[in-house]
Amino acid sequence: MTSLLLSSHVILAATMFAHAQTPQLTEMAGYLIVPHERVDRSYNGGFSMYVAAWPMLRSYPGQDFQSGLFGTWMFPQFDGEAPKDHYTDIEGGLGWWRDTRFATETPKFIMGGVALNFSEWANGPGAGKGRDWKNPTGLYGVAQLSPWVLWPPDGLNLKQGTQGELFGYGYLPLPLTDPKTRTAGREVPTGNHSWTLFLNSANFKGPVAFFLPHFWAKASAENPKLAGQFLDTRPSEPNKAVQMETQHIPAMVAQDRAGITYARIAPTQFPGAIGKEAPLIHRITAYSKDALWHSVDRWFRGGPAASGLVSESSSSVHTFKGGGYSTWKIYLPGEDRAKAPEVDWASYATPVALNDSTYGIRWNRGLLSRSGASASLVTLPEFYRLTTNANGPERWVVVTPGEVPAETGLRDAKFPVPKRTTDPYVTPNEPDSSWKKPGPVAGPFKRVLGDGSEVTYFWYRFADQPALQNADMTRAEREAIQKRVEQIHRRWKPNRNYLPPNSVGRLASLDPALLVKPPRGLEVGYVPIVTRQGWRVTPKDR
Repeated sequence: MTSLLLSSHVILAATMFAHAQTPQLTEMAGYLIVPHERVDRSYNGGFSMYVAAWPMLRSYPGQDFQSGLFGTWMFPQFDGEAPKDHYTDIEGGLGWWRDTRFATETPKFIMGGVALNFSEWANGPGAGKGRDWKNPTGLYGVAQLSPWVLWPPDGLNLKQGTQGELFGYGYLPLPLTDPKTRTAGREVPTGNHSWTLFLNSANFKGPVAFFLPHFWAKASAENPKLAGQFLDTRPSEPNKAVQMETQHIPAMVAQDRAGITYARIAPTQFPGAIGKEAPLIHRITAYSKDALWHSVDRWFRGGPAASGLVSESSSSVHTFKGGGYSTWKIYLPGEDRAKAPEVDWASYATPVALNDSTYGIRWNRGLLSRSGASASLVTLPEFYRLTTNANGPERWVVVTPGEVPAETGLRDAKFPVPKRTTDPYVTPNEPDSSWKKPGPVAGPFKRVLGDGSEVTYFWYRFADQPALQNADMTRAEREAIQKRVEQIHRRWKPNRNYLPPNSVGRLASLDPALLVKPPRGLEVGYVPIVTRQGWRVTPKDR
């Protein structure tokens, strides 16, 4: 009898094994769309916003993972229809990218300035399209302004362990330079809009870095018909899209013996609690030039000192009324991506206006779970079944793990973790390069960041930093901006608000290792420039 039972178990196991399969790797991707009310077109002097920062995936899955958190795209404003075939903007924001070398579960921030049709982009001081310093497409597009914050080429780090706090940032133009009639030796003008990144975090507030006007205008030197069409000259379009763009969350799919398709996604987290909501976007504000530009311009021309405080009386806050939707899809390997079925996001998430200026998501009970020991995060459903809707196309509906047939292999499958690159970021070291002539005045100094990398940095006189030397500026023009930046360093300290403050939630912090103090004698007119970033702590998945 025992032998007969044993034989039965062997036969059953063999049958199960015959139907079991190895799940196919794929991805989930799409947008979360956030509707908000428009403001008057006259508020075209920049914007600010507060967005939640959190570890979107419970475990960092490797460099295929790419997703922004909530953010926006700031385009130039035109009096009529925008020129055709003319993509240029400031985007970026919080997130993870395929070229992030020192990523953790905690997001980083990049500036994301895009030159004409992605011919170049600039992500921060010393960071841009590619890492080829012989062809620096955007690597010199941003200048360091703050003497108190390091900017690593891999992105601006947030404090490890951030779990849904609000990160405040925005861009306003400053008249740091004067308009020019010539660009790159051509009779093409360059404007004087230095679009400057302002932050409002728990441990740093104020301006950090700015896009050099030359970054935008040099496309006009190659095609003079484009003169005056970029952000060095144009105001900003105040009515911007607000979305969360996700390009790759790891997923896998498999079929059961009946041919029904199931999917699993990597554990994905959002701020909030079951049956409750947390602020995801707060106080999207558009400004007129009266908010900051005019007071700073008067100051630079000999008038009273400008405080740097961005005026709320010259602003308009976009309001929320709730609503919104998802376009997230789980893709079937080898099939038409345009026809990929969408995830039934609405079954577990309800977008809501928490108040007129705050947007969040109410998480529906029953389909979500808490994210481990965290009371501030929820984990989205991991398992889905492909279902045909009688009233529409196929879609992925949520199922429990117990509803997923064992033969699919999905319940026990593990997402592979690719090896990371171990290559450091290294800046030019040639003695005749702009990094060495005239070169730094102090350093090297080193800091170990929360992401496990080590940065090496030097102190440069502001006008001598490499970005300024590659900005199509004469020595006299660099000295003029040097004097204006010295005025800012003396007056605008990092311990007070510049952007209008948040009225809900708590503020996120920058990685404390990024905060520095200038050496004695270099407090005014000098900035720290990172020249190298490499692994200090060996990643587990190397």
